[in-house]
Amino acid sequence: MVNVLRPGKAVILLQGRYAGKKAVIVKAFDDGNREKPYGHCLVAGLKKYPSKVIRKDSAKKTAKKSRVKCFVKVVNYQHVMPTRYTLDLDLKDVVTGDAISSKDKKVTALKEAKTRFEERFKTGKNRWFFTKLRF
Repeated sequence: MVNVLRPGKAVILLQGRYAGKKAVIVKAFDDGNREKPYGHCLVAGLKKYPSKVIRKDSAKKTAKKSRVKCFVKVVNYQHVMPTRYTLDLDLKDVVTGDAISSKDKKVTALKEAKTRFEERFKTGKNRWFFTKLRF
């Protein structure tokens, strides 16, 4: 059986605080580990999506509307739904397992992930990932 949940895959979270939000898998733990003996993955996603930008907006307003808020979380495989989309966004060096353990490391990881997501949005790649899921 081919494992669909590999790094770079866009997923939708199904349970918890960020249910219905889109995320990208940073690292997958298929067999689990000592603390979590089940399959889980480290994800980075969008807590708040960018607003719609129109042509008549000023540069300042466009910059404000292009902002995103991020989250980083370890999620059980049972609580994610894989999509057909992938993001070739490299977050491995930023978002790591020890970044979640301490508050100051998590804050720096979130800031770096935010800048990388915003750069990707501004280039116009992966448009589906940056649109709010309507359901």
